[in-house]
Amino acid sequence: MKLAALAEAEPRVFWLEDKSAPEPLPALLGPTTADLAVVGGGYTGLWTALRAKERYPSLDVVLLEGDVCGSAASGRNGGFCDASLTHGYANGVARWPSEIEELERLGLENHRALGETIRRYRIDCDWQLTGELTVATEPHHLEELAAEAADRPDARLLDQDAARAEIHSPTYLGALFDPFRTSLVEPARLAWGLRQACLDHGVRIHEHSAVTRLHSRSLHTATGAVRADRIALATNAFPSLLRRLRLYTVPVYDLVLVTEPLSHAQLASVGWRGRQGVGDASNLFHYYRLTRDNRILWGGYLPLYYFGSRIDPALEQRNSIHTMLARHFFQTFPQLEGLHFTHRWGGVIDTSTRFCAFYGTAHAGHTAYALGYTGLGVAATRFGADVILDLLYAESTDRTHLQMVRDRPLPFPPEPLRTAGIRLTRWSMHQADKHAGHRNLWLRTLDAMGLGFDF
Repeated sequence: MKLAALAEAEPRVFWLEDKSAPEPLPALLGPTTADLAVVGGGYTGLWTALRAKERYPSLDVVLLEGDVCGSAASGRNGGFCDASLTHGYANGVARWPSEIEELERLGLENHRALGETIRRYRIDCDWQLTGELTVATEPHHLEELAAEAADRPDARLLDQDAARAEIHSPTYLGALFDPFRTSLVEPARLAWGLRQACLDHGVRIHEHSAVTRLHSRSLHTATGAVRADRIALATNAFPSLLRRLRLYTVPVYDLVLVTEPLSHAQLASVGWRGRQGVGDASNLFHYYRLTRDNRILWGGYLPLYYFGSRIDPALEQRNSIHTMLARHFFQTFPQLEGLHFTHRWGGVIDTSTRFCAFYGTAHAGHTAYALGYTGLGVAATRFGADVILDLLYAESTDRTHLQMVRDRPLPFPPEPLRTAGIRLTRWSMHQADKHAGHRNLWLRTLDAMGLGFDF
């Protein structure tokens, strides 16, 4: 049945097939100059260009994108817009306990500002403050969620009956519901809306203009060059133009399915009246949500890393993994047997050893970067853009005073130790899920070193 459900799933990204996708912009031809040049047309780059024009309207800003804006992670993620800047409260308090309250405040402030931007520029991306359900599917999850609830005053614990009343799944043993920290968004439409806002502010955007070389204050593409006083690097999962950063992130593939639209009867059989985003409490977890037309997007569980940090469009399809995701889907929603999937895809996440973004400068402060969002960048990229601008223009702000902004994570080891370590970590996380959350010696060692691998 699972193979039949996948039989007609197209190997394409659901979000990127939207008929509202804009026409590509011309590539850079010849030399030009700018006050600020941004490399990368995903969320980080688009936010940086837009915030630059909002903060410093007189700047001449140019943005260079190797494909089209929003074509990579920014246009193919699950659309979960979480307020956390630290990949969750637990990770933040473990790493920066003395400033966690400030980080939480800034994260919520950034989340609100993102929503206000969407409203101000009338970006049609189905932005909804739905909150998020973290569901317990194993007994040990209940204790973990109870401990988490103690640190989140707005969140409330749901017992089994209450959790299943929200969403009808026989796998739920309970849940934690946080109503204020998570919004859902159509990710590609958000990227396209930010792109249009940049254009409306006078940002010059060149697509199909991959930067091949960075030298001090100049950027070079196959067909042109930009001389800029300041440069912002926003390539995230793709190899950094600053070679010294390439050990600080690894690209990890995440695979996704989307169903056909549910009928009224099928949707009623699931409940889901609150339309919350959902994730389970396992180490290797699924995330899922409803789309505007009542499809279910279902992704996650098994992160895939390839030797040498390989990135290749061919890696976006894995029959065995997509089939496994389909099997897990029907275990969660057995009442939807007979439903078919229409799309299957994958994309790369820029993963850092501290699970959240890090920041820095080069070339005597004329170049700045933010990367390493580890799958939680839909909202945090806006914050990252402001950090980039703070650093480039020597602004002293609440952001630049943070230890989180001043710190840098430990790098990943070189190959072949990198692949071996990632595989051992993924296996250990799977074993922890199978054995009541028990973390083996390897995971405990990584915890003690402040290292990890989380999604």
